[in-house]
Amino acid sequence: MHRWPGHGGLRIAGDSWGDPGGPLVLLQHGGGQTRHAWKGAGIALGAAGYCAVAFDARGHGDTDWAPDGLYGQDVMVKDLQCVIAALGNRRPVLVGASMGGGTSLVAVGEGHVDATALVLVDIAPNIQSEGVSNIQAFMSLKPEGFGSLEEVAEAISSYQPHRRRPRNLDGLAKNVRLGADGKYHWHWDPRFRAGTRDLVQRTTRLEACARNLDLPTLLVRGGLSDLLSEEGAQAFLKLCPTAEYVRVTGAGHMVAGDRNDIFATAAIEFLKRVVPIAGDPLSPPHPQAPLHPGPEQDIVDVP
Repeated sequence: MHRWPGHGGLRIAGDSWGDPGGPLVLLQHGGGQTRHAWKGAGIALGAAGYCAVAFDARGHGDTDWAPDGLYGQDVMVKDLQCVIAALGNRRPVLVGASMGGGTSLVAVGEGHVDATALVLVDIAPNIQSEGVSNIQAFMSLKPEGFGSLEEVAEAISSYQPHRRRPRNLDGLAKNVRLGADGKYHWHWDPRFRAGTRDLVQRTTRLEACARNLDLPTLLVRGGLSDLLSEEGAQAFLKLCPTAEYVRVTGAGHMVAGDRNDIFATAAIEFLKRVVPIAGDPLSPPHPQAPLHPGPEQDIVDVP
């Protein structure tokens, strides 16, 4: 685990995989998740020759909580800039799921970060209010804490019934913390959930960011997602017509978590074309491969 300084003196926790000299890929998780959501993707990216780095957003996982309780996109973009600076100010690929995707889109679309490519995972300017409500309801479960990891697993299964319940619950311990009261609590600051979010204002801002994109971009949507509909995905492709699009059938909002193997394969295939690795015979020559605009792909989830 690494520690880097964030905005305002916060300490940001992260993990890394692969060749430190390879192209930098920064992985940002969704609200209520931790960097561990990217472990499988990070390992695959590292094995492919990239330097993959996943870090906990402020108020999540092992990163410090914000003293002022503020968790908006602007301050998270500043944290992202701090991580990039700590890693030597190299131009990164930004990969973001849900909340992390919104941070990535603002960072690139408003010119805060000079990235080489952008991968948005089940997030776009136009999202479903019902999906937002479902996420908020899940994050509001058991504010008093869970009595066991079995109860945690039950809560996750109620939110993601399509996902197979793990036989070994030890991995769930990374998503919760054991409090002094002897109960398990979600591994994020409860004040994050209490933040006000104006969806109309958010949509307007992210639409403007999408129109400004001038770098290779890939949108990955879970076919079962209740947050990003097919209409929302197509609306994004109209705003950014050079973007590529992949649907992962059988995956919900947590695409990488549901089918990490499929997600990692799609992401690496895209990156090897647009951010090639020096000396890789499977990648086009540097400086940059041309972007192949938008063949839409359906990747079928076959167990």
